[in-house]
Formats: sequence, structure tokens, C-alpha cells
Amino acid sequence: MTVHPPGPLWAGRASNRAQWLLAAAGAACLALGVELAVDWSWAAGITPLLMSVIGCLAVGLLILYGTLAFVHVTVTVDAEAVEVRCGYVGLPRRRIPLAAVASAEFLPRIPLQQWGGWGYRWRPDRGTAVIVRRGEGLELRLGDGKLFTVTVDDAENAVRVIRAHLRALAG
Repeated sequence: MTVHPPGPLWAGRASNRAQWLLAAAGAACLALGVELAVDWSWAAGITPLLMSVIGCLAVGLLILYGTLAFVHVTVTVDAEAVEVRCGYVGLPRRRIPLAAVASAEFLPRIPLQQWGGWGYRWRPDRGTAVIVRRGEGLELRLGDGKLFTVTVDDAENAVRVIRAHLRALAG
């Protein structure tokens, strides 16, 4: 039985500062909804007011969550699994046991158009991905043939650590 030290073998992160601009737009929608609710001197009646307030608040919250959830991603490799956590809340989160990983590849460039933008993505021909920016990342081929891709800084070292651990599991 191999004893591994506690804690991560590798940890990395990727950020996208452009997401803050979208978060500001979400905050502006929320502020507009609050302003409409507070200053409701509408002559048209309560129904249009409620629709406007609820609409602004809903859109603001959706934009804020959608952007803050993917402003950065944290990837951790420990002796048992690769864990991917998004944003400040850590959701969505994905934990992939290393025993389920068949191989790991370093991708020096992950173009956004390949995945259709930022966020948690799924494509039948490419698998699942967490994309927060363009640039380097790692791709895990799972034992069932599915792919999982994530953009993260220092992905080449992550792949080395995962491959070394996979060799230890196989040997």
C-alpha cells in the first residue's frame, strides 16, 4: 500500500478578468430593478411595474451568477482525484477519481470557438469542459472514453503529475 502525503500534489488556477464587465452589467440590472421598486410612480399601473422589477432582478441575478461562477477556475490534483471548482462559491464542481482517468494530455491552446464560449460546456464530439479563458489547459480521457477539458495555468505540470500518478497506479 502506497502512503501519500496529505494535501494536493498539484494545484492551479485560471482567471478571466473580462467576466467582471459582465458582472457589472448584472449588478446594473439589479440596481435598476431596486430603483424601479423603490421609485414606483408609474402611471401605467402595478402590473407593468411588477413585470419590470421582477424582470430586472431575475436578469441581474442570472448574469451575476453566470459570470461570477466562471470568473476563475481552480484545479487540484491529489492522490485520489482531480477536482475542478468554479468561481467563488466553488460551483459547479467536478471530482474525477484518478482511477477513472485513462490518460492526460496538455493542450497548449484551447480556442473559445471550439467550445462556443465560456462556462461549463458539453459537446457530443468533444465531451465536457470548463472554459474560463482561451489558452492552455488539460484534457483527461476517462476510462469510459469520455473527455473532460479544463483551462488552467501551468497545465503542463498538472499533466506530468497526473501521468506519474497513473503510472504508479498501473505499476
